[in-house]
Amino acid sequence: MPDTGMPWPNNLVIRFAQPDDVPTLFSLINALAEYEQLSHCVTGSADALAIHLFGDRPCIEAIVATCEDRAVGFALFFTNYSTFLTKPGLYLEDLFVLPDYRSQGIGKALLRYIAQLALQRDYGRIEWSVLDWNAPAIGFYQRMGATVLPDWRICRVTGKAIGQLAMRE
Repeated sequence: MPDTGMPWPNNLVIRFAQPDDVPTLFSLINALAEYEQLSHCVTGSADALAIHLFGDRPCIEAIVATCEDRAVGFALFFTNYSTFLTKPGLYLEDLFVLPDYRSQGIGKALLRYIAQLALQRDYGRIEWSVLDWNAPAIGFYQRMGATVLPDWRICRVTGKAIGQLAMRE
């Protein structure tokens, strides 16, 4: 567990997710989707999340932020790689704090924890995406020292298109 050298705000505890956190994490994922107006895109399940976090071949990690034993936020991430740096990196898939708990330093604490993990693991960078309409998040990330890259676009292939791509000549 990273040691910040400073206390977390508001009796906050940040810790790695445990198997019994999966239903709560999935609930927070649904709350994030609702906030982003993307609830219709949530097609996964808590069971699949549990396998990806704690199965034989975990491919993601998650940390949970709790206040007074209530989960109020999370960050879900995985390792990526930079060929230019020839170092692994951390890709932050999601960072979310429940609306009633925002502006209390919880998002900052989650990002600080992620940065400490990256330092401990000797990762070369931390990356994530943000929706272009989410001005509050963009401002927050910039205040935390992130650069929003204007020249890069996300490319995505999902669902049936993966099969079509696999068969393309």
